[in-house]
Amino acid sequence: MRAGDFGRRALLVVALTACARPGPAQDPPRTGAVAHEVAAAEVGMDPILLARIDSTVQAALDEGASPGAALAIGRHGRLVRLRGYGVLEPAEGAAVTPASLYDLASLTKVVGTTTAVMLLVDDGLLSLDDRVVDHLPWWSAGDPRKNRVTLRHLLVHRAGLPAFRRWFLDREGRDAYRTAIGEVALESEPGTATVYSDIGLMTAALIVEAVSGLPLDAVLDERVFAPLGMNDTGFLPDAGEMARIAPTEVDTLWRSGLVRGRVHDENADAFGGVAGHAGLFSTAADLAVFADLLLRGGTVPPCSAAAPEGRPCPVDRADERRVIEAETVDLFTRRAGPESSRALGWDTPSGRSSAGDFFSASSFGHTGFTGTSLWLDPERDLFVVLLTNRVHPTRDNTLHVPLRRAVHDLAARAVLDVPARPRGEGAGGEGARP
Repeated sequence: MRAGDFGRRALLVVALTACARPGPAQDPPRTGAVAHEVAAAEVGMDPILLARIDSTVQAALDEGASPGAALAIGRHGRLVRLRGYGVLEPAEGAAVTPASLYDLASLTKVVGTTTAVMLLVDDGLLSLDDRVVDHLPWWSAGDPRKNRVTLRHLLVHRAGLPAFRRWFLDREGRDAYRTAIGEVALESEPGTATVYSDIGLMTAALIVEAVSGLPLDAVLDERVFAPLGMNDTGFLPDAGEMARIAPTEVDTLWRSGLVRGRVHDENADAFGGVAGHAGLFSTAADLAVFADLLLRGGTVPPCSAAAPEGRPCPVDRADERRVIEAETVDLFTRRAGPESSRALGWDTPSGRSSAGDFFSASSFGHTGFTGTSLWLDPERDLFVVLLTNRVHPTRDNTLHVPLRRAVHDLAARAVLDVPARPRGEGAGGEGARP
């Protein structure tokens, strides 16, 4: 999405801001908004536990976890929560809505770059075992061992690359970054250690561009966001949308001021704003559409935007639409091996995961540094989108960490027809997919 493309459907969901918080044993009131919620019972969920999510989020905001939050929870393709809580920025007092724009930070890695790779794998233009240098010959300039690194290594964070470099302090622009990425040396042999690396996903996006012949944002706009009606999702938001963009940090290191409407991640900003590891902005309403796509195995059903019956349906669809092959969705979202919790681009839950304790071992998701998260549980046919700007005004705030776990635990426990057992107690063990 190019600058200026945001805001085409904000009015469709803004009315949800006015939803009253339900009492402890009540379902949310119906609204006349296009993307309305359905009663919990319609999708086999407990309204009392869903109401506890509302109070949990509000209590965390009151304690300073974030100025505000946007939440989308869906099951069986129907929304039981699509709400905003708190404000975008305390001094202004503008309420958060499902149409509020958040800097997704590292959710860009999965919603953006990983999805683009999936498309090119489906097209037969990429193989996971392609070497990076097959597509980017300059990439191994700084270390001959990089000749052995594959696309698969990049996506599971086992390329041997460092986590990041503070290149933004003395570099700017795509050419300068390409040189830096090519010259950086590996810190371990390819395939021997798992180190979560921004540089790896920056590289994966450059491969997408080299193979497709298009910029990353154009690939995503044309193949994913526009077909799904995700018109509020993209890079480089237009200045005219500033009023509904959640501000991030007051940057005292590099930009000397409040960061709002430009990507928080410094390397993504210095790169030009369209990068493989960060740069996407989106809304809870749009990410509900994307989550529904993945839980349906890469398709979205026909629907009417005028009467969606709780479905994530920003635009009319006369027929089912396939975006990604089901086999590709399954391949990329299951744990890649025993070495770590990583799937291809995505993560899976382990230990004290941000997904909480009750999302199943077949779940997949990701988080973003600014306070964003997206987790999906195929076993429960459940997704949770939670967007916050917890870095406003400072990244030192970590109160969002227990909030994420609490929201996911309550959402999983609210599902009535799948027992809420801590991961590992059921068949298949940690990381298995039924």
